[in-house]
Amino acid sequence: MKREKAVMDNCIFCKIIEHKIPAQIVYEDEKAMAFRDLNPQAPLHVLVIPKKHIPTTLDIAKEDNELVGHLFQIANKIAEENGIAGRGFRLVMNTNPESGQSVYHIHLHVLGGRLMHWPPG
Repeated sequence: MKREKAVMDNCIFCKIIEHKIPAQIVYEDEKAMAFRDLNPQAPLHVLVIPKKHIPTTLDIAKEDNELVGHLFQIANKIAEENGIAGRGFRLVMNTNPESGQSVYHIHLHVLGGRLMHWPPG
């Protein structure tokens, strides 16, 4: 427990949740938060995160299934509110270094407002 607290104390997303670091928040409720990415890769690039610290998708427990589903509902709402839902948008959740995960607190990228290519990179 002590080690997990230390990890959370050093987690940039946990600090944003606690409002210790500023962020351009676009959504917040008791379970989750969404804010604009500091290095956007599309005209709309928002990160949706749970307030519960979960390091990677490999750490999602069965009891987190509803929470993870909630993140996707928030992402859909953000896409609709920004007028890109009908045109299309991409949702991405990276796991571990080779995927590009740099913050070890799960986060769902909501990307849209431009044509997305495949494969992504």
